[in-house]
Amino acid sequence: MYHPFSVAETIKSAWIIFRKNFVTIIVYSVVSFLLLGILGVVIGVFYSPEDYWISMIVTFIMVWLQAYTTLGLYKLIFTVIDSEYYDFEFIQVIPKAKMVWSYLAVVFIFAFVITNLGILVDYFDDSPDIQFAIEVVAGIIGLFVALRVMFFNTFIVDDASGPIESIKQSFELTRGNLLKVVVILGIIILLIAVPAKLAQSYGVVILSILFTYPFVNIVLAVTYRKLVYSHQDVDDDIAETT
Repeated sequence: MYHPFSVAETIKSAWIIFRKNFVTIIVYSVVSFLLLGILGVVIGVFYSPEDYWISMIVTFIMVWLQAYTTLGLYKLIFTVIDSEYYDFEFIQVIPKAKMVWSYLAVVFIFAFVITNLGILVDYFDDSPDIQFAIEVVAGIIGLFVALRVMFFNTFIVDDASGPIESIKQSFELTRGNLLKVVVILGIIILLIAVPAKLAQSYGVVILSILFTYPFVNIVLAVTYRKLVYSHQDVDDDIAETT
């Protein structure tokens, strides 16, 4: 390939993008976390978990807002990458309704599958060996699928793909690069797990999520773009703009 995918170059490019757009990205992250936090407090005060329909509405609102802020962050990341040499307007980073619904559709598809697997496992309560075998097989398949579909959200944002289309595109994108994707995912898990572990002893460390969360999403966005360029066998213009 003209520009083969490189883990080291991906992390370097992600760091340069994060550093150059630090204030913009951090401000967005802070506002997003404040919105989610305020909504959480409001729900905690007025929410009654005994009411089924209220529970459903609250859950949907939280999932919708999480989807909106997540897609908004990806829109912002792709915008700062593509607008390296010209200014952009705030409206450009607002995700469209179709993107949010596509994202939610994928989330609900996987939630449906996981829920039914849980029901299947519970069905074999009297057969622990079968139950264990199902859990192992489901875990292996689940990990494989998670690795193959981890870029569905970037296709939804960057390519305006629908839910099924984005899953198919992610499968195709990771073909032939699964080991490198595993390495990227391992780095992301470390960036999330280490601060989370330290926060158990030092509460103030939890604030680091304001930095690590946007950075790991930049890593995913850059990985996606570089894999796309690699599959298209064209030069990597992310490397040029950074």
